[in-house]
Amino acid sequence: MSASRTYKYYDFCMAAFVCILLCANLIGPAKATTVNLPIIGPVTFLAGVLFFPISYFFGDVLTEVYGYGRDRRVVWAGFAALIFASIMAATVVALPPAAHWVDKQAAVASVFGSTPRIIAGSISAFWCGSFVNSFVLAKLKILTKGRWLWTRTVGSTMCGEAVDSAIFYTLAFYGAIATADLVTLAVTQYVLKVLWEVLSTPLTYWLVNKLKKLENEDYYDHSTDFSPFTLRT
Repeated sequence: MSASRTYKYYDFCMAAFVCILLCANLIGPAKATTVNLPIIGPVTFLAGVLFFPISYFFGDVLTEVYGYGRDRRVVWAGFAALIFASIMAATVVALPPAAHWVDKQAAVASVFGSTPRIIAGSISAFWCGSFVNSFVLAKLKILTKGRWLWTRTVGSTMCGEAVDSAIFYTLAFYGAIATADLVTLAVTQYVLKVLWEVLSTPLTYWLVNKLKKLENEDYYDHSTDFSPFTLRT
């Protein structure tokens, strides 16, 4: 892929990815919910689990259409956005409230005042999980010779989300809650995220095929440098 080549819709995909990532990490953890599912019964999870997998959806689309190198730039953009959002949230919470805002300070701190462990866990898990997802998808695309898109979108998500969940719940909650409850929570959210990917497969096929046609691109990472520590495309 030429480094000087431009694409019509790449920037829109990047913007959507970063927007969803920020919303899922800032708004999603603010509420835990319990839903009663048929046969299974009550299932408790953080509301953000319903939206965070969309970032993996866009990660799959970006890697499939534009290649690992282009998705790598998007992951770093999302990583930088999360760092800034965390610093901004901590600053806003730490600033002394105005006289007419004192009664609202507790609510602001409750929503935006995540502990350092949760922030570190969230950012680290995103970075590692996203790169694993993109790497696995790129390699599977070569292995399958571009066939069976569903195998690499679902397979890469299973790998990426496993790394994401393991890192996040270990860093954020290990020792703070019972190990059995921690494992149950992590496994439940992992299953929900992978299930989301499976259900979105028809949409993935439609968007990938549409973008490949519009961009005249279907990139294969045969000679890609897969190091995450570069912004080269």
